Amino acid sequence: GGIALSPARGTCRSFAGQRRHPAMIPPVSTLVKYDAAQSITTTNDKRAMMSTGTMKKGTLAPIEGAKTGASQTEDILNSILPPRSHESDGTLWVQNVSATPATRLDVINLQEKLDAQLQARQARETGICPVREELYAQCFDELIRQVTINCAERGLLLLRVRDEARMSIAAYQTLYESSVAFGMRKALGGEQGKSDAEARIAHLEGREADLERQVAELKARCESIERREAERREEEEKRHAEEVGFMQKSNKQLKQQLEKFLSAEKNAK
Repeated sequence: GGIALSPARGTCRSFAGQRRHPAMIPPVSTLVKYDAAQSITTTNDKRAMMSTGTMKKGTLAPIEGAKTGASQTEDILNSILPPRSHESDGTLWVQNVSATPATRLDVINLQEKLDAQLQARQARETGICPVREELYAQCFDELIRQVTINCAERGLLLLRVRDEARMSIAAYQTLYESSVAFGMRKALGGEQGKSDAEARIAHLEGREADLERQVAELKARCESIERREAERREEEEKRHAEEVGFMQKSNKQLKQQLEKFLSAEKNAK
């Protein structure tokens, strides 16, 4: 892992296998234990520090080789937690991770520092909290350092566990971001569809009102036509009744005249 300095939050985080050139900023507080800073003033010393203190991406110092003992442990520690550096007044200061074995008291102090930092930086106890995540990452790096000093193989295995956990978290974060983006697209599409549906509803309601107005007008016209037809039929029936009465009266008169005429002829004979 490499040291990634975050000046915005004033913290120090480690990322496995990340190559890191000296960051020209003052060292920041971290739960990982480092040795005292050493000054590097010559150009050759700087180049040597950059070539040996910062390794290529994805490489770790070999467990077996020419170096043994404390030197091998320091190489492995520098591979897992590379030195951090800053420049002040033209002098490059470098801090290597401490190779001092940890005691039970150191572990207790680490726990107390972790609790104090969580409280001082007001980390949330539940939910997603970048501050809590960062402090626990530093604590895990310090535990890896302590374990690596006693057993390099165990430390490298813990490094793999740490990197796998970080990759899983990054994958979940990517999935979360993509799901949020998908949800936003769906929400925007829903809002657009809602606006279109509301516009169509308003149009249909207007058309419904217009049709209802036309229906009312047609009903009124039908009632007026029916009323006029009823009056006309009533007048025709009345006129027809008068004509029938007149015809009947005329017929009766003609019948009486005919009978009178026939009676007169009969009497004449």
